[in-house]
Amino acid sequence: MSNVRIRFKGYAPERMRSGEIRHRVRVKGNAKKRMVIPVGPDDPTFTAHYHAARDGKKLEGAVSQKPMDGSLDELCSEYLAFLQAQVEADRASLLTLKQRRQLLTAACDVKAPEGDRMGSLDRDMPKAAILHILDSWGSKTGAADDCRKALSAMYRWAIDRDRLTNNPVVGIGRLHKSRGGAVPWKAEDLRKFVDRHPPGTTAYVWLVLTMFTGARRGDLAILGRQHETRHNGMIWLEWQPGKKGSAPMAVPMAPQLREATRAMTVQGPTFLLSAYGKPYASPDALGRKVEEWTSQAGLERRSSHGIRKALGTLLGELGCSELQIMSILAHTNPTTSSIYTKGAERRRMAASAMEVLEGVSLW
Repeated sequence: MSNVRIRFKGYAPERMRSGEIRHRVRVKGNAKKRMVIPVGPDDPTFTAHYHAARDGKKLEGAVSQKPMDGSLDELCSEYLAFLQAQVEADRASLLTLKQRRQLLTAACDVKAPEGDRMGSLDRDMPKAAILHILDSWGSKTGAADDCRKALSAMYRWAIDRDRLTNNPVVGIGRLHKSRGGAVPWKAEDLRKFVDRHPPGTTAYVWLVLTMFTGARRGDLAILGRQHETRHNGMIWLEWQPGKKGSAPMAVPMAPQLREATRAMTVQGPTFLLSAYGKPYASPDALGRKVEEWTSQAGLERRSSHGIRKALGTLLGELGCSELQIMSILAHTNPTTSSIYTKGAERRRMAASAMEVLEGVSLW
């Protein structure tokens, strides 16, 4: 599943000095007027508060959270409660839960041709109803595909538990045609970024941390001194990636990364700190900041995943084996076999791959 972020037009969350998030919504037709709502996108009542605020209104009284019996709303609520329990039992990813909650909430909020919410309709939907939901995403075909997957997973769950007998998503193919995914960073991109964000800035630490660990965005937000260990006189970073099924990571701490992290005047529990000196609240919060940094450098559609792609290509061009690349990028399977590398062997390959990188000028 991709790391899709559902955007609510006019929703402008603001982090206060206390660390709390204030949820603000711009009123339609009056960009200067903003209304504060009590909950964020992860709350099941968010969309009701959001739409009211967009219309310049404030909801009176509590929002009813009990869905109608037999409705799509009820099915989504039951499925998400099950998924929540799976997360608490460490059998499912919290990121999966958050994404599916957002996608299924958005699906339920789609207006039916008759004007009702799709969520208020009978859960035993025809395929045409599912297509109507997916069509509502318009040009956002990647998000529509993620919505399709979430709906299909929910219906499979319901069928397995004898709640339903039909999965209306079956037979609906992919809507999105890949354009190659994240844009790999080129040497020129790296130089432009460093020119705008030199050593001593958080943006520079982010770039070096991403380049020399190959970590995903969710892991970049939590990496810090507590993940440093020593082996044979070398400093290593060791952590368990947040993505379900990822192998434990252990990479030598490159000199460039040590210098970048030690150069910061403000130190905290994580290498990457916000303007308030606190860790980023979520991978999405860090992602929004990265978008700001890359935009300031005149780079569009650049992300940490694009650096991972560039790093994999660079390691390959420098002669690293497939297993060495796996050890840096936390992959558990090479593309051509089912070899799984663990423990000391994975550590040895990570060290040899990092040695190759140490002498390379990246910007």
